[in-house]
Amino acid sequence: MMQDDIVLDSRMTRAEALAGTNAPQPVTDALRLLEVSYFSFDGRLHRGQLLLHEAVERDVREIFRLIEAIRFPVAGVVPIVRYQWSDAASMAANNSSAFNYRTVAGSDRLSHHASGRAIDINPVQNPAVYRGGRIEPPGAVYDPGGAGAFSAASPILRAFLIRGWQWGAGFEAVRDYHHFQKP
Repeated sequence: MMQDDIVLDSRMTRAEALAGTNAPQPVTDALRLLEVSYFSFDGRLHRGQLLLHEAVERDVREIFRLIEAIRFPVAGVVPIVRYQWSDAASMAANNSSAFNYRTVAGSDRLSHHASGRAIDINPVQNPAVYRGGRIEPPGAVYDPGGAGAFSAASPILRAFLIRGWQWGAGFEAVRDYHHFQKP
């Protein structure tokens, strides 16, 4: 495939990807800007970027190689700064992202995203489903057999798990199907 055939979803510099974060310098010093390739729902090869902790860079690089190889569709991969650091706006756009210096929704605990050790993939196909029935992003529907969705049989899920990651579908208060984190 020629370079001109690749759709560039994100071409930020590291400084641009970090612009406006309130994360302390020791956190930002450990972050790397990783370019990843994937086929999107349009069937074309795309290139995006993830800002993530250096300790998980190799895992994510390997997993995205698998994502590309099996043509698992990913809607888009852009650092969350494009959404003014809004998790809700990023999810509504079906954006896959990693670093976001924020707390766990509804708490004062820092999220694994705050250190760059978590990644969300295809939140519209893999929404967060709360006990009371609320779904984030609004209007999303979880169909484990659908394109771009994760299920227990997903090779992408297995790739995360064998590398020691946790899947948010097993959380108590919320089934967070798009979320993977590495302690």
